[in-house]
Amino acid sequence: MTENYTNVFTESTLIVKRLQTILDSENIHSRIKSDKIPAYEITNYIDELFVLNEDVDKATPIIEEFKKEIGE
Repeated sequence: MTENYTNVFTESTLIVKRLQTILDSENIHSRIKSDKIPAYEITNYIDELFVLNEDVDKATPIIEEFKKEIGE
């Protein structure tokens, strides 16, 4: 991942994708890094969500609220 992004959240694939959808609705650009090995379909189903460095401050309160919702 390039230095323009900061890892803000690590969790199961479904939860990370849900958070990404929420951030997208707030116009916060993010990327997911998956542990999946494409050729073998092997995964632990743990993904990392990265947000553009310039959006981290905007994303932080949304992420914190999301963590409360999921009981983390």
